[in-house]
Amino acid sequence: MDTQLDIQIIPAETSLPIDRAIALSMTIKSFKGRRDVEVHLFRHTWDPEEEEAIDWDKLLSAQGMAEAEAAAGSRRVILEALTVEERDRVVSYLKEHYASRLSAISSAAIPFPVPVGLTALSEMSEGKTVGFIHFERIPHFDLGIALRGFYDLSQHPPIVESEGETEGSGG
Repeated sequence: MDTQLDIQIIPAETSLPIDRAIALSMTIKSFKGRRDVEVHLFRHTWDPEEEEAIDWDKLLSAQGMAEAEAAAGSRRVILEALTVEERDRVVSYLKEHYASRLSAISSAAIPFPVPVGLTALSEMSEGKTVGFIHFERIPHFDLGIALRGFYDLSQHPPIVESEGETEGSGG
């Protein structure tokens, strides 16, 4: 018997300094031969004007680092985040199209100020166990968000019993 989809939307405890501050992930029951694979959802591209319009000194933990190369990944972490409205659209889409394949969807605000020196998901490289779900390749995905999902299969247990249906193609 399938268990119900567990959706956890954790509201921000304080006022957020920017609308683009929401992290979102989903857990796929069975994916590429692994069980309960956590996929971190993020925007992989954005308008350069959006990046230029942000007051980075208000968002990063180290003042005056906004233009420093050491802060580039941390800036991307923020740009990869979703707005509340985007999160709600993605959650609705996932519930409509993938509820039976997912065990959980979770969301929370990223903590501010964001530390300098982080590596953004969009900077990661695909490899043997690490990869991306490319939502733009899904014909019915039309939310107007450049959405990708990052996963690391090495972090999840393999499916040992033979289940004729490993779901998803991943990308």
